[in-house]
Amino acid sequence: MQDPKRYTITAALPYTNGPVHIGHLAGVYVPADIYARFQRLQGKDVAFVCGSDEHGVPITIKAKKEGITPQEVVDKYHAIIKQSFKDFGITFDNYSRTSAKIHHDTASDFFKKLYNEGKFIEQVTEQFYDADANQFLADRFVVGTCPKCGNEESYGDQCEACGTTHNATDLINPKSAITGATPSLKETKHWFLPLDQYEPFLKEWILKEHKKDWKANVYGQCKSWIDDGLRPRAVTRDLDWGIPVPVDGAEGKVLYVWFDAPIGYISATKEWAAREGKDWEPYWKSDDTKMLHFIGKDNIVFHCIIFPSMLKADGSYILPENVPANEFLNLEGNKISTSKNWAVWLHEYLEDFPGQQDVLRYTLTANAPETKDNDFTWADFQAKNNNELVAIFGNFINRVTVLTHKYYEGVVPAPSDFSEIDEKTLTELKAYPAVIESSLERYRFREAQQELMNVARLGNKYLADEEPWKTIKVDEERTKTIMYVALQIASALAVLSEPFLPFTSTRLKEMLRHPELVEGQPTWADVSTKEELITPGHTINKNELLFSKIEDTQVQGQLDKLAASKLANEIANKVVTPQKDTCSFDDFTKLDMRVGTIIEAEKMPKAKKLLVLKVDTGIDVRTIVSGIAESFTPEEIIGKQVTVLVNLAPRALRGVDSEGMILMTEMPDGKLVFVNPDVAGVANGETIN
Repeated sequence: MQDPKRYTITAALPYTNGPVHIGHLAGVYVPADIYARFQRLQGKDVAFVCGSDEHGVPITIKAKKEGITPQEVVDKYHAIIKQSFKDFGITFDNYSRTSAKIHHDTASDFFKKLYNEGKFIEQVTEQFYDADANQFLADRFVVGTCPKCGNEESYGDQCEACGTTHNATDLINPKSAITGATPSLKETKHWFLPLDQYEPFLKEWILKEHKKDWKANVYGQCKSWIDDGLRPRAVTRDLDWGIPVPVDGAEGKVLYVWFDAPIGYISATKEWAAREGKDWEPYWKSDDTKMLHFIGKDNIVFHCIIFPSMLKADGSYILPENVPANEFLNLEGNKISTSKNWAVWLHEYLEDFPGQQDVLRYTLTANAPETKDNDFTWADFQAKNNNELVAIFGNFINRVTVLTHKYYEGVVPAPSDFSEIDEKTLTELKAYPAVIESSLERYRFREAQQELMNVARLGNKYLADEEPWKTIKVDEERTKTIMYVALQIASALAVLSEPFLPFTSTRLKEMLRHPELVEGQPTWADVSTKEELITPGHTINKNELLFSKIEDTQVQGQLDKLAASKLANEIANKVVTPQKDTCSFDDFTKLDMRVGTIIEAEKMPKAKKLLVLKVDTGIDVRTIVSGIAESFTPEEIIGKQVTVLVNLAPRALRGVDSEGMILMTEMPDGKLVFVNPDVAGVANGETIN
């Protein structure tokens, strides 16, 4: 679509069972915000909508775990997520929620229309039932072995290890996530959307019409699904949390969350339009509207196969022109995991790095997983800030503003004749908006941001080559021209950085006093078309640093926080060794355990784990070979009081007779800990019974 009249831009609804993390930002919300901001700068009519996805099984699981209601869960995280987006500068025109009445009404009406037109198939199927919990098990309440990759912790609807979607009945060795029992199959009635009937439409629309303009990862996943053959998919579930199925005979059933959630885009647009006094329908039903869905790769099938089939079944809606899905962002080499707390949470980042939203936006865009999974590291975050934002962008602005105040008391000087290098620099500057726009319209946000930084590089090179700090001593008129050109580049940066670095853009515009320019603030188009962006005689404010260096201690603090999360997760998820077979009291009394003291210790030659100890047991001094060398050095355990099993039959280990065993336990990180008396002064040889 060459010149759409309006834009409907949606960002995947974040799920309200936890806060938002950097993986969400990199995959969905930063690119969506960049694109929406850019279109607004172009003067376009934009509806940028999102909202909290508040239904589905994980919400009920979390509610049961925390002993609160599902509504309390979603209220808590909806507030955190909404505030995080606001603080981070994500400019949604409306951020709604699927528990809102307008959404319940919209989703119910959508279902009823398709139901009344006979677009669903009603089927009685067998579904897993947990007799111990006395309830049917929705897909997320069933865990088992993935039939494709063998992951033993796959959910009933999707394997998070390989990304494959499947039915719960496809799992090997399925178990109930509620009780751990093996579920049985029981008949239940549901309504299905016959996706197989939409195969011809999807083949034409995706595989033919969008073969060249959709991203390869999106097109490839869609083609795989279609080539595999589509099957009817249930749009209802046996559950008590969600939107009740609005037809007779559907008591105790709700709309499947992946039927109801994408309709949230429509209800969010309705809510926004009502508030703004607009008509919502053109944004969803007019052919001169360009619709885009920004999502992560785990949502491709729902936004490219299921939701378009729903819209096609209704018949009155337009289809998305593009679905520029991203791959996943990893963290320090490991997959981001909400359940394992292996993440950088947005609300915590804003506490740890106040006022530095743009540093994270910049780093996430620079590392955006546009075509493959990518990795976020705190070392790279520091390098991107210190070596690029500070050293390139910030350095240029600092030099320009400082010199303008030093030479001209902050007044933009009038230029004299332009040299060839001046003309070339200004011509190159005017070309950048089109270059950046080309990258953005192809959803290459990394590339677009690199071009923005090239504007700052252009400015730094120009100053380095023209050296106004030298020319001021010999040619004042030439210096005025140099500074005038440099200020035009700074003004262009203030405009062009707005989609990528909005907080920086605002501060730079204030520093340059753009709002007070006689002809108004420069626009995106002005950078290419106007002869000058900032006029001679205009006074700029004093310099302030746009970026500050991030120190090693700050980075180490974040790494320490991740390490603590990892250890806490290991402790929480450590599997306790099952109880051994019952022994009699007589069996126990056969064990002779005594308090002893290690008086000598040395490493066993050519053995990584073994130490050779001399232990005073109170009975005698004996040799014990112990596999503790990876947890302790010989020097640190000499004089250590320990518990010794003294009547264990001797055993030869690497030619040394070991005459006993020392009692130990193991920490989650693998480190061994002595089990010994908890007070000092217990004599060697005292029995433990």
